[in-house]
Amino acid sequence: MTDYVDGYCERVAPGLWGEPLNSLSNLAFLVAAVLVWRLAAGDRVGRLLAVLIGLVFVASTVFHLVATRWAATADSVSILVFVLVYVVLFARVFHHWRWAWLAAPAFLALTVVTALLGGGLYLSALIGLGIFAVLLAFRRDVYWTHFAVAGAVFALSLSLRTLDRDVCDYVPAGTHFLWHLLNGLALYLVSRTVIRRRTA
Repeated sequence: MTDYVDGYCERVAPGLWGEPLNSLSNLAFLVAAVLVWRLAAGDRVGRLLAVLIGLVFVASTVFHLVATRWAATADSVSILVFVLVYVVLFARVFHHWRWAWLAAPAFLALTVVTALLGGGLYLSALIGLGIFAVLLAFRRDVYWTHFAVAGAVFALSLSLRTLDRDVCDYVPAGTHFLWHLLNGLALYLVSRTVIRRRTA
């Protein structure tokens, strides 16, 4: 678990500042967490989402500073926890499903399937945002556009994350830092949507 991880264009050697852009761009998650916390204005669900985004900030920052396998695991787990909590909240807040908690294992199953098919760990989140938008659009719920916009932002974010290793010869810094910036925006957008629905 302490093995060195060199998976990004920007990192060329071990060391805390081996990925300055990737490390500093994690501030997007901190900004998102602060904005969501303020927007929640005492709403416990909103505050929970803010804390989870804050954990993403911490885990991702540590990973890009120390570049070890355990930190990479913590980074992925922090994002997964946010997504699992969010899919349950979506089922409860937007659809009032009694068995909303079942959305979490359903999403995990989707993640496993997409990963086995070569889609990585994050394609399921993009598919989930699309499903959310379609479900709400079918009900003519105005919030479907919020998920459509968040989905578009996340699609671009995921594309830039995927391209990072392919552009090293042309862009030495890579594109992973843009994944952080846009992903921070996406987490803010989906969190704001839940808060607005709960407080409307």
